[in-house]
Amino acid sequence: MSHEQLPQSRHLNTEIPGPRSQELTARAHSVLPAGLGSAQTTWAVRAGGGIVEDVDGNRLIDLGSGIATTTVGNADPRVVAAANAQAERLTHTCFLNHPYEPYLELAERLVELTPGDHDKRAALFSTGAEALENAVKYARAFTGKAGVIVFDHAFHGRTNMTMAMTAKNNPYRKSFGPFPGEVYRAPSPYPFRWPSGPDNASAEALKQLELIVDSQVGADSIACIVMEPIQGEGGFIVPPQGFLKQLSEFCSDRDILFVADEVQTGIARTGTMFAVEHDGVVPDIITLAKGLGGGYPIAAVVGRADIMDAAHRGGIGGTYAGNPVACAAALEVLRQCEEENLPQRAADIGEIITAKLTAAQETNPLIGEVRGRGAMIAAEIVTGTGDSHGAGDPNPAKVADVARACERNGVLVLTAGTHGNVLRLLPPLSISDELLNEALDILVTELAR
Repeated sequence: MSHEQLPQSRHLNTEIPGPRSQELTARAHSVLPAGLGSAQTTWAVRAGGGIVEDVDGNRLIDLGSGIATTTVGNADPRVVAAANAQAERLTHTCFLNHPYEPYLELAERLVELTPGDHDKRAALFSTGAEALENAVKYARAFTGKAGVIVFDHAFHGRTNMTMAMTAKNNPYRKSFGPFPGEVYRAPSPYPFRWPSGPDNASAEALKQLELIVDSQVGADSIACIVMEPIQGEGGFIVPPQGFLKQLSEFCSDRDILFVADEVQTGIARTGTMFAVEHDGVVPDIITLAKGLGGGYPIAAVVGRADIMDAAHRGGIGGTYAGNPVACAAALEVLRQCEEENLPQRAADIGEIITAKLTAAQETNPLIGEVRGRGAMIAAEIVTGTGDSHGAGDPNPAKVADVARACERNGVLVLTAGTHGNVLRLLPPLSISDELLNEALDILVTELAR
């Protein structure tokens, strides 16, 4: 069912969760492991536009996009048609065994679209974590060095290597170690919570990074520095303007590769095709996933040709990496991004969200900060009292209550943050202004309770 057929209106057919969702949750408890939990209590059955419909016939406004995966819209008819047409021809061979053209076509498009006019190569994978892990492999193969620098508040995945790169212990790292060595963590310039105030975040973070790289680890031991242009799971932390440019120059001066993790920020999400474009940065390697496939599992690593050619033949790949059906979906996603100017739509959505939340902040001291770019906006929720420079103590209990209340009222929101006190909004770019404003009104109301 396309979104043209799915009514674009919020509708509560039952209390939430409804009886059918409750039944499915009970069934899940008997067969799924306890650690495999879901954020929502409703069970989805179809979606499109700005709506997710559950198994009880409730229609909820979607402000999450499957964590930024269905950016062009869930079950977008054109993406589905492209994937179906490919599935009728060829579903799988494993590219390492028997190549096919959709893989090559997608690689060509990514080489063309990603920042920089230098010679590039692209390799396809299945998940964001897989892309990050392979980016590190490429960096190590090219530099002959092992060290990897990451940042506080970072999230890079759930494989063993990317858990080592991820900052937050619970739930991502707790009880799953030991993790690979040669991964070092630097302070992230988090303006809202920087100890000496936001104006000092960039310079002091760079100074501390310099200490780690030059004195503690040694630049001649570091293959790459990996950073999200906007830290996603960490709470949509936007680094101060100019920090990414300085970080890129810092890496270049020391023969360290700069890897931009654009798994969540890439593909029109922040108002540009890639978030590094806001800072005029051209990374050595960029990783993509989530929104690239329009809901189909696909990821990519795109980088300088000399870097990407450094890995030995047969050393990179995977059984489902660059699946032809997912490639066809991704090609249609990229076509829509370009032909329909979806980065501008993301920017417009961001203006609506920011205006609404900023207005609410004037009368609600629990909204500590509104931040983000494009259709990637967050509100950090605080107690209203707290640290010395007025940021306010984290308020994860309020965030949990608001997220649950929103779902009961037919709005799906996501939470994030190292302290669990951030409401993050990632609406599909196919959502109407009317639905978006309705959802935001409900969110603001619940924040004020």
